[in-house]
Amino acid sequence: MLPRLGLAEWVVLAVAGERPVHGFAVAALTAADGELGRVWQIPRPVVYRAIGRLVDAGLITAEAVETKGGPPRTLYAATPTGRGHVDAWLGTPVPHVRDLRSEFLLKLAVLHRHGRDATALVDAQRRELAPIVAALRAEQDRAGRAGGGGADEFDRMLAAWRRTSAEAALAFLDEL
Repeated sequence: MLPRLGLAEWVVLAVAGERPVHGFAVAALTAADGELGRVWQIPRPVVYRAIGRLVDAGLITAEAVETKGGPPRTLYAATPTGRGHVDAWLGTPVPHVRDLRSEFLLKLAVLHRHGRDATALVDAQRRELAPIVAALRAEQDRAGRAGGGGADEFDRMLAAWRRTSAEAALAFLDEL
């Protein structure tokens, strides 16, 4: 059974699925100035903790030790099971609007790194998001009809924020 993986584990697993890689290289990719760090930064200790969890879960294995150009570094590669889980993860839309900024963009970045088309993921994400936008519009309509002040006023503001954010996310997907 697949353990619950956090975003750091998914990123490490996806990168290890490309080719054998050491933790320092993954940390460089996910640093503030790294290719994936532009989307989501993962501190080096978290990368190494993720490697440990993925090894324990049997999703990556130590392949070799690189000794040239510095201290010895263990190279890790995704197992066939690990690669299969990454493929499934990359095709699964995120469930919440708030996850588009992190997890969804990371999925797009990984697909790009792999040279894979993101159309199926974008379409699936749009299908996931459309009913959420409709529900938030209905929620805001209900809050607007409630009238009054105090907590009701904040409810209207919150509904407007959530609807506007979801609509912006949907517009972003349409632009892709």
